[in-house]
Amino acid sequence: PYANIISYTKSKKIEGDLSQLPLKDYLTEMRKVAEESFRVLKPNKICAILIGDTRKHKHYVPIALFILQIFLDVGFVLKEDIIKLQWNMKATKKFWNPKKKEHDFYLIAHEHIFVFRKPESQKEYKKYKYSSKVWMNGQI
Repeated sequence: PYANIISYTKSKKIEGDLSQLPLKDYLTEMRKVAEESFRVLKPNKICAILIGDTRKHKHYVPIALFILQIFLDVGFVLKEDIIKLQWNMKATKKFWNPKKKEHDFYLIAHEHIFVFRKPESQKEYKKYKYSSKVWMNGQI
């Protein structure tokens, strides 16, 4: 689900479909996803999420960074941030490249695959402080 970016239910509304929500509501629901994922995941196991960004009024909206913060807030530590290039954009790029100056922004050509790990204990947060909520809040 992509916060009203990619609709997964075009023909009819489905209850609980996150792809139809405005960004604020989407982030609220994704916090629930992160909390439940953290609750059910065994210690030292992995949770991964693929997420992209968008634009609004010709300005970048870093949805991936909002999601990263949410998952760190609930207790995960970031193991990897894999940048996935959008290879299927060949036709789009051919069409867009001559127009990017006119429209004053570039296409977003990547997504993030965040790989999170649930720590085994509270002690691990200190060990991985640069990959956890502590670092993101500027409390080093």
